[in-house]
Formats: sequence, C-alpha cells, structure tokens
Amino acid sequence: MDIEKTFALLNETEPLKISTSREITVAVMGAGSRGNEYPEYGKLFPGTLRVVAVSDILKSRREAMAEKWSIPADRVFGDYREMLEAGRGGKLADILLIALPDDLHYEPAMEAMRQGYDILLEKPMAQSEKECRDLARRQRETGVMVAVGHVLRYSPYFRALKKAIDSGLVGELVNIQHQEPVMYAHMAHSFVRGNWHDGKATTPMIVAKSCHDLDILKWLAGRRCVRVSAEGGIALFRADKAPAGAPERCTDGCPHEKDCPYSAIDIYERKRWFLYVFDLKRDCPAEEILERLRTTDYGRCAYRMDNDQPDHIVVTLLFEGGVTASFSLDAFTPWGGRRTRVMGTEGYIEGDGKTFTLHRFRTGEAREWSYAPPEGGNYRDSGHAGGDLALIRDFLRAVDTRDFSLLSSSIEASVESHVMGFACERSRLSGTKEDV
Repeated sequence: MDIEKTFALLNETEPLKISTSREITVAVMGAGSRGNEYPEYGKLFPGTLRVVAVSDILKSRREAMAEKWSIPADRVFGDYREMLEAGRGGKLADILLIALPDDLHYEPAMEAMRQGYDILLEKPMAQSEKECRDLARRQRETGVMVAVGHVLRYSPYFRALKKAIDSGLVGELVNIQHQEPVMYAHMAHSFVRGNWHDGKATTPMIVAKSCHDLDILKWLAGRRCVRVSAEGGIALFRADKAPAGAPERCTDGCPHEKDCPYSAIDIYERKRWFLYVFDLKRDCPAEEILERLRTTDYGRCAYRMDNDQPDHIVVTLLFEGGVTASFSLDAFTPWGGRRTRVMGTEGYIEGDGKTFTLHRFRTGEAREWSYAPPEGGNYRDSGHAGGDLALIRDFLRAVDTRDFSLLSSSIEASVESHVMGFACERSRLSGTKEDV
C-alpha cells in the first residue's frame, strides 16, 4: 500500500458550494437552533435555497425568520398543524424542514410525505421503534426523498476517518472505542432542567443525544449491528444527592450557590450560556435572566427536577463478522466533542473530532490528519465541524437531480441506528443483551 498516496486521498473533499438547476424552496417547521442553522446555506450561496414559509409557536422566532427571508404574511404560521393544513391545497415549498421538538416529528413527517414533500427530518426520527419503521414504510410507499439530520456523516473529519478505515490503513477492522462527552453544564441545561429531561415525553437519552454516535459507529464499521448491551443511570441529578439545605430554586438563597457547578445563576447569569432558550441576548440586564430563573424549570435546583435521563451510559455493540465497538456517554466533563479510537490488525487511529493520528505497527510511523478547508467555504464555520451545511449541500443536490444515492443519511440508512438506540435502552433498563 502506498501510504503517502492513500493518506493524501483523505483530504479530497468536495467544495461546500454547488450549483443547482433552480432555487429550491424550503418550508421550515420550528424556527429554533436547527431550523435556522440549516437554511444558512442559502444565505452563504444565494440562488440555491430560499425559505418561503415558516411555523413556530413562538411569535418572536417566526417573525425573525419571516423578516430574514422576506416571507409573506400568509406563509407565516403558529402551530405546525396550520402549515400542514395550508399544504393540503398544494405544497408550500419543494422541501419541508422538520426541526420541531422530538415528540413532534412523527405526525408532521407522516402527513408531509403524503402531501408529496421531500423532507429534512431532524433527529431523532420519532419516539419509538415502531414509529421509525412506520416512517420508513411511508417513504417507500410515497417515493419522496427523506434525509435524517445525522450530520456527523457529512463532516470532513468523520468522512476522512471512514476513508482511512475503508482504505485498509489499519488493516482489518477489529474494534472501535467512541466517547461522547456531554459537558457538565450542557447536561444540566438540556437533560436535567431542559426540554429533554423526561425521556418518556421525548426520547431516551441514548436516542435523543446519541443516535448520532450509534449511527457513526454503524457507518464506520460498515456492517450491520447484531447485538447490544448497555449499563448506566443517574449518578448525581436526584433528590437524595442534593446538598443539605438546598431549596427548590437556585434563586431562593441556596447556601451552596457559590460553590455548586450546576448553579443556574452561574450558568445563565454569570457565564451567560444557553440564553437562546429565553430568547435573550448576552448583553441583556441581569434582572431579565433572574426573572426567567424564578419562573421556569431552568432556575430549579438540578437535584430536585423530575428528570429521568441517565447521566452516564456505557454500551457494547457486536457487528457482523465479529467487529466490536464500545460507546460511552458521559455528563461529567469540562468540554464536549467526540473522541474516537479505531483498532485494526495493522494500525491504530485516535482522534478528537478535529484531527486524528494514524499509527502503523510495522513501520512505527505516526501520521496526523487535520482538515484543510477547500476553496469555496470553510466547513468549520458551520455546526458539527462542517457537517450541518455539508448535509444541506448533498440534500439539495439529491433533490435537484432526484438521485437518492447522493444522500448518505437517507431514512433507510437511519432507521437501523434508531433501532439500535431503542435496543440499548431496553438493555439498560432490563440488564439483558438485546438482538438488533
């Protein structure tokens, strides 16, 4: 094997900019973080994508998107059902972007496929294995194009890692170790106090947060997963772990507020993290933040929430051919970003989501890969190390040409990793090994 030539191929990445035969129109359901991030491709490369309709229950969000994209008033909706109803007389756009909360993905996706939309469906696809299979079945029946927001598949880092494995640089693949660190404040914000604190109302943590990671492990392994097992639970965020004298809210004069790393006052008011959830800017007056903390779950003591999401999970996976993988989700880290180790019969790779190092056993050679952005757009300027906008690039191209093969995260490809996630949750709760 010519290592120099093979390693050089890892940096061969398509430019972010493409040309489409027409400007493709998009209707956005849910004008939050994801609903705003994906359409940015159309601002970066005018003439490729344009938002022509929006729905969001928050007036400020839908009005902001309407102003940004000059959307006419009769195409600005509150509840997503209003948008679906308007579409019964004819599609409002070429593509429907569904970026609603987890528990609101299934119904609009099923109806939108019936109406003939091509769909970009944010992960997770749905709240149960049955619903995920229903969605895949509806897609086959209607023949529309459905992409799932498994953006890691599109990032230059993971694409290079996939090429390195498939090219034989590590020999025969044997095992993968993968970690998703959920930074301590992110855990408290999203999965203890926030929208995903109740796995029954949304989806289990292993699906809500880590279907990305299960999908990447399946993709890197390049084969079907046949068995999973999982362990984990709530180590910290429960009432019996609350410090003595801790009140219901951080704003109620908690004697531990100055020392607690999960203090809502520290996270939101002092550090000014996650203020988008309040629709506030970083330079807003402190009292505006404190008022939100006095009246919403985001101000409640992290030990006294009614949360059920585990703060640590360890998963083992068996793939066809005997390839194994382990996955660890950890809430107690000072940073986020995935870490991955790949072990083969002739080499080893270790990476941090931005760069990775290849070690060859026979020669003792160590080579570092780091992404060099191509002309036409810096992938790292978009979310998930460039994956967000690269997903849109490939989806637009697939929609424009009607070539489904251009889409890596099709609904058919994504169903399996969701099924793996639900199997992991059954294993965690029951202590059993689960066949996939």
